[in-house]
Amino acid sequence: MITNDKGLVGFKHKIMEEVCRLAWNDELDEEHKEKLVYKLAPGPKPEYRCCVYKEREIVRQRIRLACGLSTTYNEGSKNIVQVIDPACDECPIHAFSVTDNCRFCMGKACLNSCKFDAIRPGDVRMHIDAAKCKECGMCASACPYGAIVHLERPCYKACPVGAITYDENGYCKIDESKCIQCGHCIHNCPFGAISSKTFLVQIIEAIKAGKEVIAMCAPATEGQFGEDISMASVKNALIKLGFADMVEVGLGGDMTAAYESKEWAEAYAEGKKMTTSCCPAFINMLKKHFPEQFENNMSSTVSPMCAISRYLKATRPGCVTVFVGPCIAKKSEAIDESVPDNADYVVTYGELRALMRSKDIDFEPVTDEYQESSIWGKRFATSGGVANAVIECMKERGEDVSDLKLHRVAGGNECKKALLLLKAGKLADDFIEGMVCPGGCVGGPSKHKTEVEITKAREALLSKADDRKVLENLKKYPMDKFSMHRDGKKIDLPD
Repeated sequence: MITNDKGLVGFKHKIMEEVCRLAWNDELDEEHKEKLVYKLAPGPKPEYRCCVYKEREIVRQRIRLACGLSTTYNEGSKNIVQVIDPACDECPIHAFSVTDNCRFCMGKACLNSCKFDAIRPGDVRMHIDAAKCKECGMCASACPYGAIVHLERPCYKACPVGAITYDENGYCKIDESKCIQCGHCIHNCPFGAISSKTFLVQIIEAIKAGKEVIAMCAPATEGQFGEDISMASVKNALIKLGFADMVEVGLGGDMTAAYESKEWAEAYAEGKKMTTSCCPAFINMLKKHFPEQFENNMSSTVSPMCAISRYLKATRPGCVTVFVGPCIAKKSEAIDESVPDNADYVVTYGELRALMRSKDIDFEPVTDEYQESSIWGKRFATSGGVANAVIECMKERGEDVSDLKLHRVAGGNECKKALLLLKAGKLADDFIEGMVCPGGCVGGPSKHKTEVEITKAREALLSKADDRKVLENLKKYPMDKFSMHRDGKKIDLPD
C-alpha cells in the first residue's frame, strides 16, 4: 500500500517490534534502549536523514512513543498524536513561492498586484519576501504563467479542523484544544515527523502479569489481512500471542444500534435532530468545535468498542480489554475519563503486526467458524453501516421508517459541513451519521491494505455470515448487567 510515508512505515514498525522484544525479555531499561538506538541507526552514514545523529535522536523519540510516552519536546502532553521535532525540518515554511516558470517578464503583473510590497525582482526571477507577504494570493492569480504557487504542507492540508500551525523555526505544532486525534496528519507527513503514542508495552506487561487480557477486534478487521484471514484466524493468532480471548466488536455494533435506535425514535417523535456516537474523531469534533450540538444532538449511547468493554468487564471482572482496529482516535476515546469502563488500551493493525512479529507469530487460515455479530454489526465499519443498522433495529420493532431522512457523511471536511448546517439550523435531514475517515472505518489511517483490496476481501468474508437479526442476537447476552449510556449509570433493555 502506497502512502506518503511508505518509506518510513517499515522503520517505524521495526522500532515498535524491537521495543516489544525488550519488553517480553524484561530488558526495557535505559541501557537496552540506548543499545537499540545504535542497533537501528548504526552509522556512520545515515539511511533517512541528513546525519546519523539526527537519525538516532528520532529513533529515541520513537522509542518513547512506543512506550506510551510523549516526546521530550512535548513533555506532559496527553495528546495521542505527537510531533517529533527533529524529523520536522524539510518542508517549505512559506505558503507562496515563485517557481522556475517565472519569465521575469516586463509586465510584472505579480508586483503590480501586491499591496504589501512583498514582491521584488531577484537575480533570475521574482522573489517573495515572507516577512511582508500576507498570503492573500493576489500575485498567484495575477501571474499569466502560473509561476507562483501556493504550497500547503501535507499535514496542514490533511487536518480538517485547523489544529496544525508552525512556530518561527517551521516546526509543526498541534493545538491540542482543536485536535480531534483523527491521525490523518500522521500518514500524510512524508517525513514521518508525526506519530502517535503506542501502548504495546503496557499490554505485554499485563499479559506477563497473568491478567486476563481480552482482545476486541473492530468490524473493519474482516478483509484487512486478505480473504483467507477470517475473524477465527485473527482470534487464533491473538490467543497464541498471549491474549485470553477475543470478541468481535461487531457485536458491540449490534448493541449500539439497538440502543441508539430507541434514541432516534424518541428524537424523531420530538422533531429533534441527532447524530451517531460511534466515530471518536467525529465525537471529538463535536465536543471541541460544536459544543452546543455535542450537548443537544449527540446520541448518549456508547460506541461499540465501549459496549463490548463494558460487557466483558461485567461478565469477566478484572479483565483487561484491548481494542484492535484501524483507528488512531480510538486511543483518545479509551483515555476519556468521562466514559467509564471503556477499553483499557487500543492498538492499530500496524502495531498489532509489530507485536506479533516480536513473538514470531503470523496469521494463518483456519477452518474454525466464529461469529458473534449480525451482518448489520459487521457493516458498522463502512460509511452508512451505522445508520443502516439503526434503521434495521427500528424495523425489527415494527416502527415505520419510510419518512426518515438520513445524512451520511464520511471524511473530515464533509463532517464539518454537516455540523455547520446543524448549527445553523439548516440541516434538512433528521439524523447525521458522521465518520471522519473517507469510506468509514475501513478507510482509517492505520488500515493494513488499500480500500480496493480490503473491500474485495471483506465482501468475500462477509458473504459467509448468517442472517441473524440484531435484537434476536442480543437476547443471548446479559444486557441487564451493564449500561449502554456514556455516563455509565442508566441501565435499560433494548426490547
